[in-house]
Amino acid sequence: MAIRIIKARDPLRSRAVARLRDALRGGGLTASARGGGRESVARTVTAILRKVASGGDRELVRLAERYDKAALTPKTLRVPPAAIRAATAAAETKFLALARRVIANIRQYQEHILIRPPAPLLRGGRELGVRYTPVDSVGVYVPGGRALYPSTMLMTIVPAQVAGVRRIAIASPPNTAGEVNPMVLALAGELGIGEVYRLGGAQAIAAMAMGTESIAPVDKIVGPGNAYVTEAKRQVFGRVGIDSTAGPSEVLIVADDTADARQVAADLLAQAEHDPGSAILVTPSEKLAKAVAAEVKRQLPALPRAAAGRACLRAYGAIIVVADLPAACAAANEFAPEHLQIITADDQACLGRIRNAGAIFLGADTPVPLGDYYAGPSHVLPTGGTARFFGPLSCNDFLKASSVLGYDAASLAADADDVIDFAAREGLTAHAAAIDIRRKKN
Repeated sequence: MAIRIIKARDPLRSRAVARLRDALRGGGLTASARGGGRESVARTVTAILRKVASGGDRELVRLAERYDKAALTPKTLRVPPAAIRAATAAAETKFLALARRVIANIRQYQEHILIRPPAPLLRGGRELGVRYTPVDSVGVYVPGGRALYPSTMLMTIVPAQVAGVRRIAIASPPNTAGEVNPMVLALAGELGIGEVYRLGGAQAIAAMAMGTESIAPVDKIVGPGNAYVTEAKRQVFGRVGIDSTAGPSEVLIVADDTADARQVAADLLAQAEHDPGSAILVTPSEKLAKAVAAEVKRQLPALPRAAAGRACLRAYGAIIVVADLPAACAAANEFAPEHLQIITADDQACLGRIRNAGAIFLGADTPVPLGDYYAGPSHVLPTGGTARFFGPLSCNDFLKASSVLGYDAASLAADADDVIDFAAREGLTAHAAAIDIRRKKN
């Protein structure tokens, strides 16, 4: 059988369900490492960060030769703006038209959810407010080769532009000829990005975080990558902001016997082809469970990536049969999936029970690929159970808030005793004096 069926009347007490949940939460880095375990990846990344910090552009050139087999020089690390314009001009007209439609959808959604500051809170002569300003600069990592996802460029860059970020730089690994994928360059030109670097792997993250002779550091780094990129982002966090340390993509589907088994199976297989990716169905219907398992087995061999899908389903796939829909929703909250699909007779009732999910897709006519490519919300989502405390990347992640306080003299005098009392209790006499000196002046 291509996908296992787990019967768990109470999924929160099921050992089999707990093992699957823990495998998904623990597999984010190691599942994609392919070159070694977590400790080996961390050591390699630490060494790369140190080399870039001390060696700058020359070290980036050496690392590009070692890992990408590309012969670069410090002067060719950056793609000339003319090459970006040429790639956009040479791009397929149909592709650029599609990209423009997607960009418009993303931009419209992001502008709709952009945080606006409320009117100041007025308490007598006290004015208390908040101010939102964009980060000054953002670095976007764009994978190359087999993992090239042009859609992720749009899902990361457009929200930053909506937020008002002034400088956006792209890093993408070169091929052996030293060139960045022309699709990346074409989209950069379409988006108005003129700063693109021929850099891949942990060294790209190091260069964007710390800067070199020719690359100015950024304030935040976003974008997916392999285990080394993910670990590099984790290690530079604090020096710069990051979006997340994302792991394998995942979907959890809550469905009842009104769902179409063929569609549910297709949705599971769509996620499994990410390689690695996880795909889970939770249902109170044993009939649906068996029908979906049969459909997965029938549909899988016809897929070009059947081998990868089969391996993912074996490791990170399951159909969990539970007592009822409330139990299914409880299981969904426990998994806190990146993508949650709800296909039931009453989708809104299930939605009301959900607390933890990155993106929620309601109904049989809202499959995950709509969110992956087209609808508008960013597909950069929390994985590995982190939807318990993280949300999707959005324009608001590129904003920072500043509290704004304004007192007049009368209000300062009215609050002075309380502030001095608190400062004294903490033993911070200079704090108290900073208040008292103004009270005496007034």
